[in-house]
Amino acid sequence: MAENETLPKATLMYACSGAANTGYLADQVARLLARQGTGEMTCLVSMGANQPKFLQAARDAHKNVVIDGCPISCGKKIFETLGIPFEHFVTTNFGVEKKKTPITEEVITTVAATIRNSLDGEKTAL
Repeated sequence: MAENETLPKATLMYACSGAANTGYLADQVARLLARQGTGEMTCLVSMGANQPKFLQAARDAHKNVVIDGCPISCGKKIFETLGIPFEHFVTTNFGVEKKKTPITEEVITTVAATIRNSLDGEKTAL
């Protein structure tokens, strides 16, 4: 890379990893999206703990994607409190019921595809 070139800004993904099935789904969806190259997964708890390097990375990101497991939306609240822009998704908005829906590979891939398509749609709308 030439000295005057800059790296493209990253899309960073943050997932709830709560105790319920929906938190597990959020985590697995973010991991799948990262493996597929949609963005880089990073640590939501570090944001809530006000860790400077994580905060700066979020501020510098092209886009921050928060995937919460349920309507309590802890991740959303963290980003709102910090005043950092983000795109927000909640796994229960995809027909998944907290403490009821079994989280299968099919559920993970379906939710991941829906989120990826939504994010891709935003890119083409620019």
